[in-house]
Amino acid sequence: MPCAYVMPMLMKWKILPASVTIGIGAALALVVTMPVADAGGRRDEQDAARRAMLDGHVMPFAMIKRRVDAQMDGASYVGSEFNPGSNRYRLKYVKDGKVVWVDADGRTGDIIGWAR
Repeated sequence: MPCAYVMPMLMKWKILPASVTIGIGAALALVVTMPVADAGGRRDEQDAARRAMLDGHVMPFAMIKRRVDAQMDGASYVGSEFNPGSNRYRLKYVKDGKVVWVDADGRTGDIIGWAR
């Protein structure tokens, strides 16, 4: 059986200038840490809401959401935010292609404001 002769290839590496290497490294570090920083902010908000609920400052979120859902006339729930300074929730809904923000008091579950 004939065997093909293979000649090894020697590759010459071009070395990039230090400024380009540092720039690429910094860009990679920024890309890698961005999702972690974003997730940390959301996690802090969730922790604050949980602490407020456990301390008895706010109702459980499920109860507040149920109360607001009952008044939203079939709008689709999208998400929420918690403001620990005021113990208020802001719930986001979509109905007929329009976004509706609903502010609810975390202590009582009452709707205290609407925004479109």
